[in-house]
Amino acid sequence: MKLSKRSIYIILVIVLTIAIDQISKVLVRANIQPQTEISSGERISLIGNAFIMMNVENTGAFLGMGSDLNPTLRLVFLLILPMIVLAFVLRHILKDKMLDNVSLFAFASIIGGGIANVYDRIMYGSVTDFFYIDLGGVFKTGIFNMADLSVTTGMIILVLISFKKKKRIAE
Repeated sequence: MKLSKRSIYIILVIVLTIAIDQISKVLVRANIQPQTEISSGERISLIGNAFIMMNVENTGAFLGMGSDLNPTLRLVFLLILPMIVLAFVLRHILKDKMLDNVSLFAFASIIGGGIANVYDRIMYGSVTDFFYIDLGGVFKTGIFNMADLSVTTGMIILVLISFKKKKRIAE
């Protein structure tokens, strides 16, 4: 079966997203002392107190949500449901030939980031998060990783594209 340039582009973005995320997590796990219930772990200042690296194992989803669910619900909501959604999104972007390259990049980034975090949950029982941004209380994030950044970037791109399309329709 010969793959189209479009399919190769989608696969390449997904694979690169997963690779960047997994390599960054391997480096963090190997080089930064993790936070535990009894230890605050190591904190590395990248840009003053505004941009910090640390090593936190997140057993939940976004900002730790779902970490207190019972094991069955955690399996359903943090593994099975995300895998089903990611499969449907992948199927959609492979079939919808009307999507432009920017939209394909956004969707593929979301899929790659999602797969990377699901992989961590399967392999380690948690997701390694390590970036934290605090711009003096004006803007503050939870602790996140490269997969989260890929998913968020993809979502922002899709929202911006949506606004741009709505603006064109209104004109």
